[in-house]
Amino acid sequence: MAHTVEWKVRLYLFEEEGTTKARAVLNTGTTEFTGHGAAHRNPTDEEVPEIGDELAAGRAMHDLGRQLVDVAASDIGDAGPPTAGRSGGPETGWPLPDQTQGG
Repeated sequence: MAHTVEWKVRLYLFEEEGTTKARAVLNTGTTEFTGHGAAHRNPTDEEVPEIGDELAAGRAMHDLGRQLVDVAASDIGDAGPPTAGRSGGPETGWPLPDQTQGG
């Protein structure tokens, strides 16, 4: 069964008083997720806006990814036990990181 979708992500960056903030908004067509990230420049560091942008954006995208993995884990749990003849692992075949290990 072929499955193709397009999800749109918008990334917003802005700076306030030496802090770059990022907001990543994912729209799946049915749900919207928002990830947040920030990067703080040490006042003694050279001002290189691209570095703050990269760090803040990366952290916002990481937050967004964590939310998606959490939702997927919940959805797998809500799917119930596997049907007869299937193994007891996640039906997706994708292992989920061990949340207790910080992974």
